[in-house]
Amino acid sequence: MKMDAVVLGAGIVGVSVAIHLAQRGRSVVLIDRGGAGEQTSFGNAGLIQREGVAPHLFPQDLQTLLSYARNQSTAMRYQWRALPRLSRFLLHYWWSSRPTAYQAIVADYAKFIAHAVSEHAPLIEAAGVGHLIGRAGWMEVYRSQASFRAAQQEADNHACFGLEHRSLDATALQRQEPAIAAPLAGAIHWTQPWTVRDPLALTQAYLGLFRQLGGQFVRGDATTLRPAGQGWEVDTEAGAVAARDAVIALGPWSDALLRRLGRRLPLGIKRGYHMHYAQRGETAISMPIYDEAGFLVAPMLGGIRLTTGAEFALLGAPPNPAQLDSAEPIAAASYNLGARLDPKPWMGARPCTPDMKPIIGPEGRPGLWLALGHAHHGLTLGPATGRLLGEMMTGETPFIDPAPYAVTRFG
Repeated sequence: MKMDAVVLGAGIVGVSVAIHLAQRGRSVVLIDRGGAGEQTSFGNAGLIQREGVAPHLFPQDLQTLLSYARNQSTAMRYQWRALPRLSRFLLHYWWSSRPTAYQAIVADYAKFIAHAVSEHAPLIEAAGVGHLIGRAGWMEVYRSQASFRAAQQEADNHACFGLEHRSLDATALQRQEPAIAAPLAGAIHWTQPWTVRDPLALTQAYLGLFRQLGGQFVRGDATTLRPAGQGWEVDTEAGAVAARDAVIALGPWSDALLRRLGRRLPLGIKRGYHMHYAQRGETAISMPIYDEAGFLVAPMLGGIRLTTGAEFALLGAPPNPAQLDSAEPIAAASYNLGARLDPKPWMGARPCTPDMKPIIGPEGRPGLWLALGHAHHGLTLGPATGRLLGEMMTGETPFIDPAPYAVTRFG
């Protein structure tokens, strides 16, 4: 099978890249060992975060660092045995989070994430999945007046990026979300983001759109990627696939393949967990809510999804549902969660770069391209990444400057 391009990885990023290449007339085969969207793209909070101009930084204040060091936070935990392997990544992550460096990162990031909703919109329409999308935004809620005031100040500061929000005091919050049972100080309601009621269904619908455009989806082993003639070759169930261009969009599994190809990047893993619950009582939350206690609850087609914060661990380490177990009683009491609906907690791994920006563009060798490292914003930036890489690969003028996302920033 000879194609113009092979895309390795059928998560939301890989599927989006494949769509944009197919829309530009390229013959494309999308390759994954499983089904589309069944790994990291399956378990996110369902947010298309137009407001997410400030990626998750490494804490700089001593009080927060000491709190995390106790390894009991619902927002962040780590596995001790992973620290030696992650030390390079964590040190670089901390260094990139210094105020001056972080301000530059936010400036780059804001220009990209501004297109998050607008790039999803045409794909949602073309795939016919508008019923999966909520357009009322989402909110962050706070349990103390001090943290609420700080959040208000930060939200006001981000208005320069074209972001819109509503600030709700305790009374207004209770009026808007009567299902909340916890005594909260207030909330920031981000009104521009869209939300997804079933991220897996969205990714699979995008796969259907890719197929309508003439693309092929084949199960195969991405780790067999190798140079072949003037291009690249990979083994699949349908036999070897050869193409001029190859795109690595394997999320957290990209690192192993790149190491085999001789490139080492300071990549890290943030794992996350989720569980679905039945609604207790007649009133349910109307939109996803992030609670400063360190978790998020979101109404999904499969129940109310409780998602945890980040866990730093090695990719193949056994699951540790401690974060979920600590968040569950707080969430159940605060948002009227009923019985668990899943047989066991889901666990996924987010691929992270130490400077919090994805890697998008040429790898350096002819015909090899990268689309990885999106951390918490894979769903958010999938279609925008697809467009950016599609334009770069076909010689078009990119809609934003791709330089901040080049792999060459890591040497």
